[in-house]
Amino acid sequence: MPHRELDLLLEDLTRLAALPLERGETLPARAYTSEDFYRLERDRVFRADWLCAGHVNQVAEPGDYLRTDVLGEPVVITRDEDGSLHALSRVCRHRFMDVLPPETTPEQGSLKRLTCPYHTWTYRLNGEYAGQLAGAPLMNKVDFDRAACRLPGYRLEVWNGLIMICADADAPALGPQLDELTAKLACYRLPDLVVAYSAVWQGVAANWKVALENGSENYHHMGSHAATLDPVLPGRDTVVDDCDGRWFTMYTPFAADGLQAADGAAGTASALIPGLGERELSGMTIAGVFPHLVLALLPDSVTFARWIPTGPETHDAHFTVLVPPEARTKPGFDAYVDASRQQLETIQSEDTVAIRGVQRGLATNPGPSGGRFSHLERPLWQFQRYLADRLVHRSRLP
Repeated sequence: MPHRELDLLLEDLTRLAALPLERGETLPARAYTSEDFYRLERDRVFRADWLCAGHVNQVAEPGDYLRTDVLGEPVVITRDEDGSLHALSRVCRHRFMDVLPPETTPEQGSLKRLTCPYHTWTYRLNGEYAGQLAGAPLMNKVDFDRAACRLPGYRLEVWNGLIMICADADAPALGPQLDELTAKLACYRLPDLVVAYSAVWQGVAANWKVALENGSENYHHMGSHAATLDPVLPGRDTVVDDCDGRWFTMYTPFAADGLQAADGAAGTASALIPGLGERELSGMTIAGVFPHLVLALLPDSVTFARWIPTGPETHDAHFTVLVPPEARTKPGFDAYVDASRQQLETIQSEDTVAIRGVQRGLATNPGPSGGRFSHLERPLWQFQRYLADRLVHRSRLP
């Protein structure tokens, strides 16, 4: 029966993905609650496509590391002596201990070698030897090939300053798929920005797709954010670009009062991103890269969000706020960060009410919605086509 249900869900996905936008509607409820559907997504999306692990500023110097679980398994990003980045498994080759356990190690830091805290096996981080075993104490009395022992590595690309990793050796390179988006975002100078702060919400009680879809449309501003975002960035004024494939963009101009408030804040406690045009200075651009990355680009900052599934009905939400380097030296920068963090927490709290509310509705296993996507929900329609490509068309079904 479970396999039959999965077959039916994939048939529904195929049908919906083939609909034109004006007839588009949400996925069937079981696509957000089914364990089998989640496992297929885990295998064909999160273990087979490019995912965002962070920003280059988080591993800026040789020896820096960044811990991540974006692939659904323990990974560490490192920068070697030559400035090259590597993505390595954090699972020790001895007894499979996490070499950077979150219970005892910070998410970011600097080190010369990876040392497993269990039995102190160490691994090199430099160049072609990244991940190679460097030391294994008290192993001289056993038959042990040290040279053949190394941490597995993953593919890594840097796109617009964002670290993208992939577990599939055969997946097409990401950069060429995003050439047009790269050109659209060039004026924001993403590689040159620095991290102001990060925030994580763990164990959010909703399927990751519910959160991604919420973050991919501004239609809900008038509802969820009626007293917060909508007076500044009216969702009804959003223009969604006519694009296709694995990325999307949209633009929302500031309301008149919102623009004045933004100008005031930028003049006293932050720094504008240099080189922006009048359009970028007058509103917010949203850009998304499927499966799980959405960027909110403002005149003084860029926030990138990632939603990482932890089960069929739970996910972790990661947010990282980037600013121009000169913002750090501005008077009042700490106050700016505090205000920004408070605003993010407010918006996320409002979104969480909606996300969890949708998940509760989905859990009742309602019938087909009978509704249609708004024109402001075009990215959700695109996302269905992306999912169909990954889950149905890329390889033979089980």
